[in-house]
Amino acid sequence: MVLSGTHGNPAVALKRGTQTVATPLMRMPNPRRWACVLWWLPTLALAQPAAVVKTDEVQAQLVAHAPQGVAPGQPLQLGLLIRHAPQWHTYWKNPGDSGLPTTLEWKLPAGVTAGPIDWPTPRRLPVGPLINYGYEGTVLLPVAATVTPAFQGEHLDVGLNAEWLVCKEVCIPQSGEFRLSIPAAASTAGFADAFARARAQTPVAVDTRTQASVDPQALSLVISGLPSPLHGKALQVFAADAGVIDHAARGEQRWDGERLLLRVPLSAQRSEAPATLQFVLAPADAQAVEVRVPVAAWPPIGAAAAPDAPAAAERPAPAASGLSLWLALAFAFAGGVLLNLMPCVFPVLSLKVIGFAQHAQQRRLRIAGGIAYTAGVVLSFVALAGLMLALRAAGDELGWGFQLQSPLFVSALAVLFALIGFNLLGLFQFAGVLPGRVAALRSRHPVVDHALTGVLAVAVASPCTAPFMGAALGAALTLPGAQALLVFVALGLGMAAPYLAACLWPGLSHVMPRPGAWMARFKTAMAFPMFATVVWLLWVLGQQVGIDGAATLLALLVALAFALWVFSAFAAQRLGGRLARASALVAVLAAAVWTWPTLHPPAAIHSADAAATDAPLGAWQPWSPDAFARVRAEGRPVFVDFTAAWCVTCQVNKRLTLNDGTLAAAFRERRVVLMRADWTRRDPAVTEALRTLGRSGVPVYALYGPGAGAPQLLSEILTVSEIRDSMARWPEAAGARDTAAVQRRLP
Repeated sequence: MVLSGTHGNPAVALKRGTQTVATPLMRMPNPRRWACVLWWLPTLALAQPAAVVKTDEVQAQLVAHAPQGVAPGQPLQLGLLIRHAPQWHTYWKNPGDSGLPTTLEWKLPAGVTAGPIDWPTPRRLPVGPLINYGYEGTVLLPVAATVTPAFQGEHLDVGLNAEWLVCKEVCIPQSGEFRLSIPAAASTAGFADAFARARAQTPVAVDTRTQASVDPQALSLVISGLPSPLHGKALQVFAADAGVIDHAARGEQRWDGERLLLRVPLSAQRSEAPATLQFVLAPADAQAVEVRVPVAAWPPIGAAAAPDAPAAAERPAPAASGLSLWLALAFAFAGGVLLNLMPCVFPVLSLKVIGFAQHAQQRRLRIAGGIAYTAGVVLSFVALAGLMLALRAAGDELGWGFQLQSPLFVSALAVLFALIGFNLLGLFQFAGVLPGRVAALRSRHPVVDHALTGVLAVAVASPCTAPFMGAALGAALTLPGAQALLVFVALGLGMAAPYLAACLWPGLSHVMPRPGAWMARFKTAMAFPMFATVVWLLWVLGQQVGIDGAATLLALLVALAFALWVFSAFAAQRLGGRLARASALVAVLAAAVWTWPTLHPPAAIHSADAAATDAPLGAWQPWSPDAFARVRAEGRPVFVDFTAAWCVTCQVNKRLTLNDGTLAAAFRERRVVLMRADWTRRDPAVTEALRTLGRSGVPVYALYGPGAGAPQLLSEILTVSEIRDSMARWPEAAGARDTAAVQRRLP
């Protein structure tokens, strides 16, 4: 028997079937082990047989319900009513990753038999990286009893030997001997309400049509015939069979009309292969149901795939998979056009304005430049999308903008924009620092500059998501490879279309100002948007690797500026110039070597035991799969902000909309839990959550109503009125019910 211990590290040997897990108590020297046993004897030797047993952790009571008395054919229910002390809990029939279920051993007279426990729906109990199933507060474990004509007597004397494991930070095994005498001729209905609540909390067995397929990593189910109150709702899934399911892993679910599609991860230590599995499906606002799933064939035990291996079975498709190819192409083109209005693209477009003004009267060169810019944009989109799709096919969880999750790429962009700014200020000319062949090639083929500008525009446009882009890119990731690339071609054509149209339209040359001195001043002024972009990239880098990384990159930029000044100032000197330039290059190299170790970000961490439900109302809290699941299991409304430091649109929305005081008041009034999913660094959990929403990039704003299943996805350009209008459409009854529940939980 378990004597003491903690979740995931019990201090004894737990035996299930033929598998024994050795624990610290078993390794204690004999004197210490017996001292520990003797210390716990008062707990194990509880009260003498009675109807109620009390400890510091629970109060357990044997109760009965016989509304028509004890007689053959009349209903009779027995049960163990457990009242837990705050934060203590006992376990369900499948306790999950650790724990033991409560057991009841009945002692009944002839003619009376007791059935199994009708287990109420449990709740998830996260403990570190583990997930357990059990009960807190008050729970009744009811048992249906049968009385036959063989029963004789004026009283029904019921005996019960119960054992349970009660846990908080430590686990304490307890047991009790109960006795209860029930009058046979009188009604016994003092606990009618408790038994009625237990019936409402007990899953109802339903007949369903189920298709099951198994791969070494997961069980995929298609369930038809579920009751209509469950349709479209998010369901908690509890596996009643031990040794099969990975309880802590995130499963997937979606509704296809009246069919429920589930993908349930299998445990890497799977020890069972039952012919029939039993699941409890529990919505937030209706009675749970119990389904039985026959499984025809199991992979050999021990053949589980690696946790990060791609699943062989088909995953449930994301929400945007219903978007047709033509609609996705139209959305992508429109999103590309609107992308030109995003703040990410402005620094690059300012360069195009200078070039356009210089060649406004040279129609042939202007058209060639427009075509080259378009080719650079489209090919860059296709290359970037092809790389992303290839990496995703290889198992990497990536989304749009993935390159900006790399500190090295962010640093390279910062250096590039700093160089462009220095060039616009006249600190140096590219022709003076480029090798002679490269400079000559650039002068002979000026359209190459236009194409490279298109490449640069795509590199800095990826942090932005314009309206229509989110749905289009999400759909692209569900399409076959060739069709997905067509979506990105349409996106590139949309982004390049305004500039290409201006180049092809002859009448525009008459409204463009003539070249003159204003161009030199405009060129100098355009250096400052470049430096502003460098500041933003330094901030992004600081979010990824910390302040040390941002500071060392800033030192590298200073060394680079010094080197450019030296190359310009000592260009005419021979011996002294060579020494100066060599010293400048050494300074840049030393700064680069110093910077390199700081550009490696720590791994993204989600705290599985983050107490999301204890956070102050109205305060933003980090999103994690477990914290989100706990809040949704309680039926509370949630607003999730999928964001990243490198996403300019995200930052604009955060400051102009999400920081609005009236919106904060509306969130508090509706008791909305605010969560922020940060995608600044690579995070497979956030990527997977975006995929299930039918999106591949940020920003994404998901608003979950109280007790509702599917979320409402809001616009990429967010407004206060849009959020308030969405919350105003929530059913008042559901909102009031949720508010009352939350008020009972909050201090």
